[in-house]
Amino acid sequence: MAAKILAETSVVTLAEFEQDTLRIAQVLRERGVGLGERVLFKAGNSIAYVSVLFALMHVGASVVLVDQQEKQDTTAAIIRRAGTKVVLVDDDAPVPADADPVHLYELLAAAPDLEVTDRQLCFDAWCDLDDALIMWSSGSTGEPKGIVKNGGRFLKNLERNAHHMGHNADDVLLPLLPFSHQYGLSMVLIAWIVQGSLVIAPYKRADRALRMAGHFGATVVDATPATYRSILTILGQRPGLGSSLDAVRMFCSGAAPLDQALVERYVERFGLPLLDSYGSTEAGNVAFATSDNPVSCGQVMDGLRIRVVDDEDRELPPGEVGELLVETPDVMIGYLTQDGGIDPVDQQVFRTGDLGYLDAAGNLFVLGRKFAVHRNGYTLYPEIVERKAAAGGCSARIVPLPDERRGSSLVFFVEDEQLREAAYWRQFLDELLPAYEQPNRVVVLEQFPLNRNGKPDKRKMTELALASS
Repeated sequence: MAAKILAETSVVTLAEFEQDTLRIAQVLRERGVGLGERVLFKAGNSIAYVSVLFALMHVGASVVLVDQQEKQDTTAAIIRRAGTKVVLVDDDAPVPADADPVHLYELLAAAPDLEVTDRQLCFDAWCDLDDALIMWSSGSTGEPKGIVKNGGRFLKNLERNAHHMGHNADDVLLPLLPFSHQYGLSMVLIAWIVQGSLVIAPYKRADRALRMAGHFGATVVDATPATYRSILTILGQRPGLGSSLDAVRMFCSGAAPLDQALVERYVERFGLPLLDSYGSTEAGNVAFATSDNPVSCGQVMDGLRIRVVDDEDRELPPGEVGELLVETPDVMIGYLTQDGGIDPVDQQVFRTGDLGYLDAAGNLFVLGRKFAVHRNGYTLYPEIVERKAAAGGCSARIVPLPDERRGSSLVFFVEDEQLREAAYWRQFLDELLPAYEQPNRVVVLEQFPLNRNGKPDKRKMTELALASS
């Protein structure tokens, strides 16, 4: 069966998609978009999104990806900073009034009347650009940064990814993720690299995504832990959707920490684990659990290496916790400066700022950010404490607040669909954790607030903690 791109209102074969995209590339050229031109691209997931993205890559443009929901003033600042001359948007994307945006439907409307002069999509010129792709960190722990990536390195990283996971032309990939971020974009391009089918489903509507998964026979699902929890909730409410995931051979997870309890629920329900992963926008995709090795974040991909080091940068043996350093030829070029230039990073070793360890078999275990909190004479790492709570059966996120007497006080936000009282969880955590890691306050939420990338929004929780202190 010919591979396709499948959306709610349209289905096209890859051959049809390629011809449509080549026509859009011609429209872009006629509008003055060419090699090295920086173009801001801000739109939601759709076949048009993928087609315009590939057309920009084909003409060798520098693509500045911005989340569709990004605020208007932030978008204006990005336009000024990146020096973009063209702004491409869909109808739902807020943009400054003076941006003179080109809407995607304008490109689509002009494309059918053009004769295709190029025979096939080619990304060679884009691959040579050091600023082929400019993406933005999630900003969950600070000010978002413009991350500048070479096109060739980016695609090579995805080839490693596809090989590591065994993606192939028979797969039907279902990424329930925004395409403007590292994880979602990776899956879109992997589908093209292996010439497999791609399902474009409404990732914020898991019920509709489930129906599409069943109808199109999705074989690989990629989503955040929050989405996987939502899927279980929906299947509990609508048992008739239970068969919609029968064709799935891999449930892949990323973008946020994965609780073992959630993994076990998928093993019980589907006979398949959630396969965790590790990577970042800066370093690219790094390590993946696989069907034949579903241990934590699995093995590092071929051509990459992770070193675990202490505070003196001495390499640690298996089992010992330290900072993760990634040696990868796929690392970003650097960060975007305020005047649109590039501040380069070390091309040999990328310091992740994450804590973790490797086991004797080389499997990667990521424990959290190397962010220390000093409390009552102890040095704590909140994300490591969160992992302990998760292992004990409590999904929690910790917000440390300044405290003159203790150094820091710890506010535990607990995600609980049953909304059991704070006192219940306080007692649970006191029995689970040593005294120096126990909460000063517990706040129970039905669901964690999430940022645009599907990660628990620590900034929002900090605001809630301060407002209630």
